[in-house]
Amino acid sequence: MVIGNNMNDIISEVKKLELETINNLKSSKANNTVRAYESDFKDFTLFCLKNGLQHLPTEPKILSIYLTHLSKTNKFSTLKRRIASIKVIHKMKGHYLDAKHPIIMENLLGIKRINGSYQKSKKPLLINDLKLILNVLDETEKNEYKRVRNKSLILLGFSGGFRRSELVNIEYDDLEFVNEGLKIIIKRSKTDQVGEGSIKAIPYFINTKYCPVIKLKDWINYKNIKSGKIYEISDKSVSLIIKKYAILAGLDSNNYGGHSLRSGFATAAAEAGAEERNIMAMTGHKTTQMVRRYIKEANLFKNNALNKIKI
Repeated sequence: MVIGNNMNDIISEVKKLELETINNLKSSKANNTVRAYESDFKDFTLFCLKNGLQHLPTEPKILSIYLTHLSKTNKFSTLKRRIASIKVIHKMKGHYLDAKHPIIMENLLGIKRINGSYQKSKKPLLINDLKLILNVLDETEKNEYKRVRNKSLILLGFSGGFRRSELVNIEYDDLEFVNEGLKIIIKRSKTDQVGEGSIKAIPYFINTKYCPVIKLKDWINYKNIKSGKIYEISDKSVSLIIKKYAILAGLDSNNYGGHSLRSGFATAAAEAGAEERNIMAMTGHKTTQMVRRYIKEANLFKNNALNKIKI
């Protein structure tokens, strides 16, 4: 009887440790990231249930079939993200999935050769369109609260090259106004899951009308913010705000979203000749791949061979 009780205690303790381990794995990722993984895995689960396939644990062959299905209607980047999501969910549930199995990797290579991998993203919000949107905001937004907040949000989001999740999670205590401008502590980001933190510096602009530091001060004073989050909106709201004023400015709102602020900063900085490492220091990119894409797009006309031809 004693042995039985001890065994039950051991099983109970192991189960408790298993649950704690799962929570630790979840905590290693940002909340938005975990939700994205779960959403992706839900789609995979529905596909498997519909077709009589095992979803957890699954096997490389089934995942490869799913990727072929996805490739009919989705971008190549979506396929790679789904693989990562399904692998992480398996890990969280205590299962191993060989996401680099030849049947998966060779299928991806075939899909890439047939469909290509270039993805058309939301357009960057460049300087001229940024000013256009801000001017329209000033002229059309009758709600003073939204006018002050949204102007600050857009200018800060652009100038800091922020991800939407970073922007909406900035707190009052993360800010330090100095003679040169503003320092912002980023406690955690997509590429900093362990929370090492980083600091972004936003200098004062000569043109005070578009100065993010001054407009942030205006918002803080208007709302009398002393603690907590600066904006108190969701990351999805950032996209809706951009789209709203894009429409009013006569732009195609389908081309713009919350990421347009971040990509707009990187592209505008590249056009102005900023060094790759300095752009990365502001945006927080850990690899050069995406930043070089911004630089490449910024130089499409600047370094165009046709500029040398006179007709």
